[in-house]
Amino acid sequence: MSKKVLSLLCALLLVVSMIGLAACGKSNNTTTNTSTNNSSTSATSSLKTLTPGKLTVATGQPAYSPWVENNDPASGKGFEAALAYKIAEKMGFKDSDVVWVRTDFDAAIAPGPKTFDFNLQQYSVTPEREKAVDFSTPYYTTTQAIVTLSSSKYASATSLADFSGAKIGAASASTSLTLAQKLFGSSVAPFNDNDTAVQALKVNQIDAIVVDMPTAWYITTGELTSPASKIVGQLPSEGTAGDNLAALLPKGSPLTSSVSKAIDELKSDGTLAQLEKQWLLSGGNIPVLK
Repeated sequence: MSKKVLSLLCALLLVVSMIGLAACGKSNNTTTNTSTNNSSTSATSSLKTLTPGKLTVATGQPAYSPWVENNDPASGKGFEAALAYKIAEKMGFKDSDVVWVRTDFDAAIAPGPKTFDFNLQQYSVTPEREKAVDFSTPYYTTTQAIVTLSSSKYASATSLADFSGAKIGAASASTSLTLAQKLFGSSVAPFNDNDTAVQALKVNQIDAIVVDMPTAWYITTGELTSPASKIVGQLPSEGTAGDNLAALLPKGSPLTSSVSKAIDELKSDGTLAQLEKQWLLSGGNIPVLK
């Protein structure tokens, strides 16, 4: 065999060898990517959600700022709307896997089947509610505040006693109503929701309303500015730091620990603090009425 033929054969063998190595490398990469994708899919599919592969999250109808902006939770704007997508991400779901439904506040905390995997609607954790539903780790602690029109004689109140004789309202089935009745008497009027109570305040059907502090800030700075309104003060929290708001889940839900774990991680990595800073205003220098 001539040297020329021998050289040609060696060159061909080298090319074949390089093609084989490239093919092996491509095969290994494909296997790795598939393994990663399957791992993510497996983690999600192992969760027993209402609809396999989807995470159904509930909020109110309507849902209010600063918790949900423009009554559009799917936008991810507003504290609880944004939080829902962050929880979903920690649980392994994509934004497109999140399905929103609406629920009545009272119906969601009643015993029985639910139409959601978890519900974000400013639910405070209470022993009575825990008999009927599950709660996650709290994601926010808030105090209650009392709001009135700036022109009201109660606008200058500096104590709880100054509200003697006042007509006060709060949303039904809320901890705002429970605390208001405890402090001001059982005559405190329940309303279907905060919006209805605000409208009653606006036309002087009532003298003041009790709401959580972030909602009080929203009412006085964005919703009820004509006529002007003000936060008179924060209400005492019965020896606690305030109401602990948590995700509400069906009683015995297999997702309770997963949602709690996601919220704990969002606390640890600073995400919750960022969301609070972006969407919620603190009590500032608003005095506590005694």
